[in-house]
Amino acid sequence: MTRPSAPGRPPAAWPMTTQWAVLLALSAVLVLALEGLHIPAALLLGPMGAAIALAVLEGTVRVPPWPFMLAQGVIGCMIARSLQPAILHEMVRDWPLFLGGVVSVMLVSTVLGWLLARWQVLPGTTALWGSSPGAASVMVLMAGAFGADIRLVAFMQYLRVMCVALCASLVARLWTTGGGHPPAIDWFPPLPLLPFGETLALVAGGVVLARRLPIPAGPLLVPLVLGTLLQDTGAISLTLPPWLLAASYTLVGWSIGLRFTRAILLHAARATPRVLGAIAVLIALCGGLAALLVRLAHVDPLTAYLATSPGGADSVAIIAFSSHVDVPFVMGMQMVRFVVVLLAMPAITRLLARRMT
Repeated sequence: MTRPSAPGRPPAAWPMTTQWAVLLALSAVLVLALEGLHIPAALLLGPMGAAIALAVLEGTVRVPPWPFMLAQGVIGCMIARSLQPAILHEMVRDWPLFLGGVVSVMLVSTVLGWLLARWQVLPGTTALWGSSPGAASVMVLMAGAFGADIRLVAFMQYLRVMCVALCASLVARLWTTGGGHPPAIDWFPPLPLLPFGETLALVAGGVVLARRLPIPAGPLLVPLVLGTLLQDTGAISLTLPPWLLAASYTLVGWSIGLRFTRAILLHAARATPRVLGAIAVLIALCGGLAALLVRLAHVDPLTAYLATSPGGADSVAIIAFSSHVDVPFVMGMQMVRFVVVLLAMPAITRLLARRMT
């Protein structure tokens, strides 16, 4: 006869169903707390924090591979949905500004990442992936495919996202009377069945195709590319209800968080002061680039600041839509940088990694 688990026993001794229940409940509590504080990416950070807590206490649950890959496919389609033709038109119209702004931000962040790597603040190429300016969830997933420590990359990326979002919110509050808070979410909106079915088919088909192709982070990138092409040619209308996105963020957060160990967490804690210093320098330098846009291109200051803000495109979008700024310009700059980071980071990381060895 099996004895019931005592409350004082470590999670590894609990039945798997109990571990999953604890993980789910703690995730919900953390998401509600983070949402109450208006922290960006709360739907991912809450589950990740709960999973880290369970992993450090020696929990043994793990997210199976297929749900994790399908969640990546949903996130890829979410990104594809953001690449609208109106933003592409804005990019083409002001391409010198976009090119200069994107290259400048990438150069600054790459130099900072290289310095952190040279000073051995974090191992291997982790600091390079963690310093990339934007596309946090994508960089975390791609970093793992290229051999970096996905846990420490997530630590760097989401620490930067929170710091950047906080600074951008404060600047927007000081500059305008806009609140910068997200609107209320309708979690279960009316769902058009055909577009939703097509989107699910794209996610599933993209993931299956990615498994057959030698593409790093393929479960995310294949649906992203196919979704962008199909959406912008009018062949499909990507339909992603909030509950599906929340479930996908949760699965990704759990998958990353459950890989943490006490040793990794202690390493991250020791690196925090220097990582925060690098983030502060990055934010300050991007503010300087915004000042150049104001002076040379006559962009209004708040638009320039949000456009050059280094990462957290979703939180920047929320702030931009609630402020009096040129929203297509802001989102165009953010999305151009996202695409450039997505395409260039593997090559940049390989090049700098060879020079560090």
